[in-house]
Amino acid sequence: MKKVTIYTDGACSGNPGIGGWAAVLMYNGKFKEISGYDKSTTNNRMELFAVIQALRSLNQPCEVDLCTDSQYISDAFNKQWIEAWQKNNWRTADKTEVKNIDLWKALLYEVNKHKVSFIKVKGHADVEFNERCDQLARGEVERYQKIIAENPVV
Repeated sequence: MKKVTIYTDGACSGNPGIGGWAAVLMYNGKFKEISGYDKSTTNNRMELFAVIQALRSLNQPCEVDLCTDSQYISDAFNKQWIEAWQKNNWRTADKTEVKNIDLWKALLYEVNKHKVSFIKVKGHADVEFNERCDQLARGEVERYQKIIAENPVV
């Protein structure tokens, strides 16, 4: 099984607002960057979407070190929240509905294809590839803002 390291990040201008997501995938000394935007979303949705898209870009089952600065994502897997949410019909410990169920289900689908370890990295702490993902995600937000500015709705 190939060993891949992935860094992911999400960004949002307003919450909700215009969002961007990004991932850097590394395998055998090679790097691949992917990114995109959403015109109306939240930061947590962009964090989740980055992980989903990164895992979707793998063309075979892999052993993955998934590095994220999102405690929301890392805790969901490392503290087994996701298992509890599923057992409780997608309800949290306080019985409220889990937010972003659609993306959590999509993420689970992708995670189950691979052997994924979720690694929490500190955001904005000079972690090279986390910083690169942040730049890419914020760049996607700026790109869409520019599209809107250049094409105002009449």
